[in-house]
Amino acid sequence: MQSKQLLARSVALLMSLSLVAVGCGDDKADDTSGDSDSTATTTTAAEAASDGVLAGMKGTTPLVDLGDDFKNRMKEIDPALVDFNYGAESYDATIIIALAAAEAKTDGAAYAEKINGITRGGEKCTDYKSCLEIINAGGDPDYDGASGPLEFSGNGEPTQASYGILQFGEEKNSDDGTACDKTKECLDDALTKFVKATAPESADVPQVPVTATREGDGELTIGTLLPITGSLAFLGPPEFAGVKLAIKEINENGGYNGKDVKYIEGDSGDTENKVAPATVATLLSQNADAIIGAASSSVSLSVVDTIVTAGVVMFSPANTSKKLSTYDDKGLYFRDAPSDILQGQVLADTMIEDGKSNVYILALNDDYGTGLAEDLKAGLEGGGATVIDTKIYDPKAADYSAEVSAAKDSGADAIALIGFDESSKILAKMAEQGIKLSIVYGVDGNMGNALAENFEAGK
Repeated sequence: MQSKQLLARSVALLMSLSLVAVGCGDDKADDTSGDSDSTATTTTAAEAASDGVLAGMKGTTPLVDLGDDFKNRMKEIDPALVDFNYGAESYDATIIIALAAAEAKTDGAAYAEKINGITRGGEKCTDYKSCLEIINAGGDPDYDGASGPLEFSGNGEPTQASYGILQFGEEKNSDDGTACDKTKECLDDALTKFVKATAPESADVPQVPVTATREGDGELTIGTLLPITGSLAFLGPPEFAGVKLAIKEINENGGYNGKDVKYIEGDSGDTENKVAPATVATLLSQNADAIIGAASSSVSLSVVDTIVTAGVVMFSPANTSKKLSTYDDKGLYFRDAPSDILQGQVLADTMIEDGKSNVYILALNDDYGTGLAEDLKAGLEGGGATVIDTKIYDPKAADYSAEVSAAKDSGADAIALIGFDESSKILAKMAEQGIKLSIVYGVDGNMGNALAENFEAGK
């Protein structure tokens, strides 16, 4: 996602994501989401949050119904988790890497040749232990993970995906106050819907050959390039928890080559703070065999050449930019988040099913934002809806009054907001200008309970 699942720290508005999970509310949200009236009483951001103005706002994100068992295991790693955005994908990426190394019998670059096959065409298994048993018996595992069936194409990305259609409600999400404890606004789990999406047949391409020759040292070392700082920092906790949970379970079941998998934690930051290059240099200097990250497609694109030139696998749990599908990566770049080609269609279908026919798109200016805006427009127009206009905005702008005014004056019956944590500022400005946020649709980059918290705080 780009650079992701999807702005949770911007408003608890969009994605508790049970995978990325979900929040709370009541049936009133259904009524308001279908309201095409874009006017409301002018209010401040803090007033809007306390009045439940986010109720009815919908959004899409790669998401499966994780179930209590997986979420509880994640919370054993990080008891403070509120959202589970891309946690399952991070977990699966780690498991797949370890299984591929075990099957290849090397932690050198050659194990990358096994990664795609771990996810398709063999004997079904759903955890590291059972898949490893298949490998040790001379078989071929087909890992179906916590994030879904995966079924990687030859370019190292899933051809099947599950999406959650998330919606904000009006009440607190949990009795124990672990979620949405600072605001009335949160995602309503009861309103979450799951839909399946399959990539076009043309997306299932032949195996990309691995051209790197780096040798392994007999110990599997996995580093992370995930957001601790920056505009996607809200995605960090579940992603780190997913990696740590996987490594814990791998090591409890034999590790790799009879040794524990080593873990090195690193911050990706974002394209603005430029933390990623330094983190990558540190991970490579410490002999990382795989780097899990980044969350942002733009960040990944800024460092992928460095990583793959070193003969190291890069595996993102959250990149969704189409540009990465055909990138010259020496056969070493993988992702288990689906391309935005799929999300664009799912979001378009959702809006059309809700009766929306005249849509205004607001998208941030980066590879993720512009790419998803294109895919959404294609899906909407293919379904008979009209895209009134697409406004590409600066995510670092000091004020979004002009952009919001243009959307308000367009006559749109729905607004698609494709962004990251700056989405909270845009939504607050919409509320101030009288736009009912129940006509706004979000994406994986901003859908999360953290959005509501930022919204209430005026961030």
